[in-house]
Amino acid sequence: MSRFTKISFAAVTLVFCAGLSADTSDLRILGWVENAYLAGPDWHVKAKLDTGAETSSLDARIIKKFRKSGKRWVRFAVIDRDSGAETIMVRERVRTVGVVQHDGTRQVRPVVELQICVAGQWLQTEVSLIDRSEFNYALLLGRSALASFALVDPGSTFLGATDCAAPEKG
Repeated sequence: MSRFTKISFAAVTLVFCAGLSADTSDLRILGWVENAYLAGPDWHVKAKLDTGAETSSLDARIIKKFRKSGKRWVRFAVIDRDSGAETIMVRERVRTVGVVQHDGTRQVRPVVELQICVAGQWLQTEVSLIDRSEFNYALLLGRSALASFALVDPGSTFLGATDCAAPEKG
């Protein structure tokens, strides 16, 4: 290994470690695929944990934006991939995000907040709404959702607890 390579590796390691929280003992180690529970439609889904994505996304169809009482809302359908059951959900739109796909195309997506349970941990997190029917997983959890409680082991799946107590009301 050349001296330049050793220095570069050390610099990358230092930058990576500096980005970690000082105390990671309270973080859970999860696999790149985990079971999740969506409050609202009350469904169990398999979620892809993707540290390369900032924002989470959910498979949604018939996405309609509208205004009510001066606020921005979104009505959308979610489909349980196991049973085929469809549920219509209405949530306030918290923002709109521009996403650049791997093929370079750009998409504009509405973002809503949802309650999601992963590995026994309830999250109130933002998800962008997009048709994910061509993907293996209806739910993708990005860095924003995972940063406060999880580290992802890319070589493992289903490391987290599967049970979730009822979400806290509030």
